[in-house]
Amino acid sequence: MSLVLDSIKINLGTVQLFKPLSLTAPPGSIVTIMGPSGCGKSTLLASICGMLDPGFSFSGAITLNGRPLNGVEMEHRKVGILFQDDLLFPHLDVFGNMAFGLPARMSRRQKRERVNNSLAAAGLEGFGPRDIATLSGGQKARVSLLRALLAEPEAILLDEPFSKLDENLRGSIKQFVFDQIGFMNIPALMVTHERSDSADGTYIELK
Repeated sequence: MSLVLDSIKINLGTVQLFKPLSLTAPPGSIVTIMGPSGCGKSTLLASICGMLDPGFSFSGAITLNGRPLNGVEMEHRKVGILFQDDLLFPHLDVFGNMAFGLPARMSRRQKRERVNNSLAAAGLEGFGPRDIATLSGGQKARVSLLRALLAEPEAILLDEPFSKLDENLRGSIKQFVFDQIGFMNIPALMVTHERSDSADGTYIELK
């Protein structure tokens, strides 16, 4: 039950973005990758979840829980991603945003129960009908993570998810994210340029 990268290389034309990268993210852990802006951190995540721009070339092997991901369509990889921008749908309320990733086979009653239980666990009980525009930055961050996790991914990628949060929110939201990943017991890979974002103080430097 791990996310494994083996000798990953990404090129833009003839330019190699970073040295070959190999790592293993065990279930419930958050592996942190650091590097300056432009070194290829977000491009690495795009390659893992199957969204790599056609201008880039990729080599190496990605496996998730023993399942090869190379060549698998994005929607079948079972990999979630949380960006630094919340990317919530402004025309949907909180419930609509969170229910978006739930399986179509679920009834509306089942979806409402699942969403309401998740909101209550995140300290957002009763927020289902709320307009997204009325939420604070911290509330939007929690809704974004819950939406990603409700899709039941087997791994989750974090693309500098705390970089736009106020300093007084950063610590509490970071702990909420890490707690949820630990509770679901799925591997996570986070890219950042802030050493303090690391869950345990360790990181892999992309260069």
